[in-house]
Amino acid sequence: MADDIVCSGFFRAAEGAKLSCLDKFQDSGLVQFVAGNVLEAFYNFFAAILNPGMWLNWTDPKAMMRFIYYGGSVEFFFVLLVALVILTIVGMRKRAFMWGMVRGLEWVGNGVGRLFAWAGLLMVLQQIIIVFMQRIFTRPDISVGFGIPLQFDISWFAEELKLYNALVVCLCVAYTFVQGGHVRVDLFYAGAKFRTKKIVDMFGAVFFMMPFAIVTWMYGWYFLWRHLVTPNPSASDSLELLLRKSRVLKWNVETIGFSPNGFNGYFIFKVLLCLFCVMVILQAIAMFYRSWCELREGEESAGKYLDKDSLGEGEEAYEGAH
Repeated sequence: MADDIVCSGFFRAAEGAKLSCLDKFQDSGLVQFVAGNVLEAFYNFFAAILNPGMWLNWTDPKAMMRFIYYGGSVEFFFVLLVALVILTIVGMRKRAFMWGMVRGLEWVGNGVGRLFAWAGLLMVLQQIIIVFMQRIFTRPDISVGFGIPLQFDISWFAEELKLYNALVVCLCVAYTFVQGGHVRVDLFYAGAKFRTKKIVDMFGAVFFMMPFAIVTWMYGWYFLWRHLVTPNPSASDSLELLLRKSRVLKWNVETIGFSPNGFNGYFIFKVLLCLFCVMVILQAIAMFYRSWCELREGEESAGKYLDKDSLGEGEEAYEGAH
């Protein structure tokens, strides 16, 4: 019987005990689960900050396994949730602080997007070089660099083009959102009142953007690490099981391409999947905060502090046409 289990300690079970009193409380029901994890979030945050070597010292296999576990864990989720709730409450009381977070988050989205948008140009230039090397110079490979050149088969560079495309998709998603570049089907939204639009935007950010990104992160995080280390970690593994696996932990970075001489850095795509989730979550927060501020201040605040790119004078007809 669960009631017969004797717990030891509150946040962490004592040596030899099966569970802590907080774990027992969290297993009592949904409300207790949420309340217990919210309470534990404060402990986990300060424990991680005050003991960085427990999860950042990757020379220790156990620390590395803790990092892998907590990156996709319920504990990490509630730490971020509690921090977000606290920031939101402060921002609702001090609107200047919330506007500052909006500007900061949109600055990050714009900055990252503007930087990695150049990957599109690199992709075009590299494709042109590939065509010239194959059709005109009839070379089987391409060498890049000075002294000790970087030399790969042309098929390697041809497959690498997908990486540039992934960079644009994953890291320019927030930038495109800020710029209003995503395709929209405004059957009802376009004709709605200003306040209705802001409420819809807040609802969409909380109940569509963030859950989508969080679920993708939970799958993508372990998907990434299964292609970086062995034995493979799993989302269903407990921390205790992962710590036991750490005894034989070693790096096993995926370097297998689709062809013998093709691109062999496919683990980078898994990293980009996680970064994509981060960019979507940050933009969802920015969208919620912006919508809240504009809802409180009225229609005259629409687009306040919005840093949008322009095609230049005389090109207004093409801006926002998507």
